[in-house]
Amino acid sequence: MNAHTNPAPLDDDLLAALQRRSFDYFVHEANPHNGLIADRSARGSPASIAAVGLALSAYPVGVARGFMTREQARARTLATLRFFWNSRQGPEPDATGYKGFYYHFLDMETGRRVWRSELSTIDTALLMAGVLVAGAYFGEDDEDGQEIRTLSEALYRRVDWDWARNGGAAITHGWRPERGFLRYRWQGYDEALILYVLGLGSPTHPLPPESYAAWLSSYRWKKIYGVEFAYAGPLFIHQLSHVWLDFRGIRDAFMRVRGIDYFENSRRATLIQREYAIRNPKGFAGYHGTSWGITASDGPGRQTLRIDGIERRFYGYKARGVPYGPDDGTLSPWAAAASLPFAPEIVLPALRHFHDLKLHLDNPYGFKASFNPTLAQPGGDPAGWVASDHLGLDQGPIVLMIENHRSGFLWRLMRECPHIISGLRRAGFSGGWL
Repeated sequence: MNAHTNPAPLDDDLLAALQRRSFDYFVHEANPHNGLIADRSARGSPASIAAVGLALSAYPVGVARGFMTREQARARTLATLRFFWNSRQGPEPDATGYKGFYYHFLDMETGRRVWRSELSTIDTALLMAGVLVAGAYFGEDDEDGQEIRTLSEALYRRVDWDWARNGGAAITHGWRPERGFLRYRWQGYDEALILYVLGLGSPTHPLPPESYAAWLSSYRWKKIYGVEFAYAGPLFIHQLSHVWLDFRGIRDAFMRVRGIDYFENSRRATLIQREYAIRNPKGFAGYHGTSWGITASDGPGRQTLRIDGIERRFYGYKARGVPYGPDDGTLSPWAAAASLPFAPEIVLPALRHFHDLKLHLDNPYGFKASFNPTLAQPGGDPAGWVASDHLGLDQGPIVLMIENHRSGFLWRLMRECPHIISGLRRAGFSGGWL
């Protein structure tokens, strides 16, 4: 029998294998002594604090699925929380963090700031989301469980979200000791939904409600291919906050007026991605109804080539988006996988297609992170150019959104977190489970 005539068993096996192998990133690309997780799998990569937040969120899933023991997960979690609590906080350029925030990139061994990176508000939010997961999950009354809960609460309470506004309404992107606050703020519908919810929910240094209102006022509501939604081009924007927050049936002021919720908004964005691939307005190779997924990703590198009489410009790492670009023919299987809860009926066929392309072979962490079929050589691999690295920011959403699709595990856990509930209510959310 052709497997595609009865896809359910294949889908179950495919999702289980993809989740397991993606989880392994957080086992192997890690420093178990301090809990730091490499930004990418390339040798010598620094740690990414966002990847640490995803790892802390993934460990409970790993326990539930038998990928690691509870004792192993607890040890990793404790090492991580102890490091972040005890690491150097101050305005010095070589500190680990300041005002409860942390630098985007840290040395894997020392935990100190690298690359003159910014004190990142969004990446600290993703880290704190994982910190809150740890506190919510390890609820035992033993000594280690109590320490995890205590450290989780202390780390979250230390973040001075209000300081990061720098006197304005919307929150800034971050701060550098050399020059102060970055000039950009989180405005326009983007991945900062989790940032605002966590900032509003703080019992110590909360954002004021007008901060969230300022963010909502900067949204763009668009109609694309006959579908209306809060617009953002890269698919990761429609996924990242949903890793932790269950938006089904709850609405803020913006969504109440439109009659949908953020979950439905992300479903529409996912359907638009597939429709864009079917229409393929730029004529790239390999785009079709089961081959889509345009997001922030590695690419073939900055170059301009003439292919079949068309001059094509390619990029390295870039936030690609639809339908307005940038688009250079690079597709990311992880972007499709992380939309699984929103539209499984189109995601599962795409994952089967990526499997048929053999993007999982000779690869320790699931599917290759991105590929570009337009660069395929005649008679060669139809995938064309294939990324050499994996990123923690890619692997985490695969593990966690597959789990939210399969069981709703992380959503249920975070629906019980008082800081999440407080943040959502202060943002004006109501209805549904809230």
